[in-house]
Amino acid sequence: MTDTNTTITLIGSRLAKEGGDFIFMGESRECKKCKLRRTCMNLEPGRKYRVAKLRGDTVHECFIHDGGVLTVEVESAPVVAAIDSRKAVEGSKVSYESPKCQDFDDSVYDILYPEGLKDGDKCTVVKVLGPMDESMVPGCSLKKVELKL
Repeated sequence: MTDTNTTITLIGSRLAKEGGDFIFMGESRECKKCKLRRTCMNLEPGRKYRVAKLRGDTVHECFIHDGGVLTVEVESAPVVAAIDSRKAVEGSKVSYESPKCQDFDDSVYDILYPEGLKDGDKCTVVKVLGPMDESMVPGCSLKKVELKL
């Protein structure tokens, strides 16, 4: 039996490690001719997922993954992001909005614009990791958090 928050899908055997995270990039041209396409393409492109459980060790042939694909259960993975300090409360539900900082250090770009999140996404603040260094984002009061869709 699967958890209601998991999805059964196929991923490359090299990615199929419990606890491993990946960004689903969507369909490739080669996928159109595959008989397993519907099972692989049941995730949302651009989203971050975590392998929750391996479901057997049968390797299926794949036009994309040279080691074939395995059946796994995946769930939405937490995404580290910067949000307005006032919204950064563990357990709270927020509508994600990327920060509107005009000036920021290049080293924090991935936290300000994280892969796997889009403006308007309904998320839960899983964990508050702490304040962002104001020298990195002048004029913005932000906290680094883990968000989960």
